Amino acid sequence: MNARATFFYDLGSPYAYLAAERVNAVFAEADAEVPEWQPVLLGGLFKRFGRDSWANGPGREQGLREVERRASAYGLPPIAWPEPFPGNSLYAMRVATFAKEIGRTVAFSLAAFRQAYAAGRDLTEADNVMVAAAAAEMHPRAIEVAVGRDAVKSSLKRATERAGDLGVRGVPSVLVDGEVHWGDDRLEEAAEAATGG
Repeated sequence: MNARATFFYDLGSPYAYLAAERVNAVFAEADAEVPEWQPVLLGGLFKRFGRDSWANGPGREQGLREVERRASAYGLPPIAWPEPFPGNSLYAMRVATFAKEIGRTVAFSLAAFRQAYAAGRDLTEADNVMVAAAAAEMHPRAIEVAVGRDAVKSSLKRATERAGDLGVRGVPSVLVDGEVHWGDDRLEEAAEAATGG
């Protein structure tokens, strides 16, 4: 029996959004157990591996158009880019870490991704994160307390460090039996690997 796959993501990544909208369905269609969703800080991975976002480089416009093209090909709503992009996802990722603690990872993360890339709302703004949290039935007061807790902060940091240790250099990535499948276009390959194919 294969160990359960893990889906690593950061809410600041539009490619992770494209993967998040599809990953569970792709795995279900392959008769594979849907992966565990694991929030990580992409900025932490960038720092560890000496990388930066494509959105900060000369390929930015090409990257934006590619995300838009893929969203259309996957049947997703047109991309509405938040301002600024890329933004600081730290607060949103702490909320995602809390959501994981209370069993709301997928509901919150999908709602947050949709706030960012379907509605064009900036997740550096706490109010926009709270809208996503409300959609996942998370209480605002509980979130306010949780994001300030050392346990939540250290949990996100540890998850990011562990991802790096496992060879995750960027998101979206799906880890299957020790092999990293990096990119929203590698989901089918990851699902096949999860079934032993």
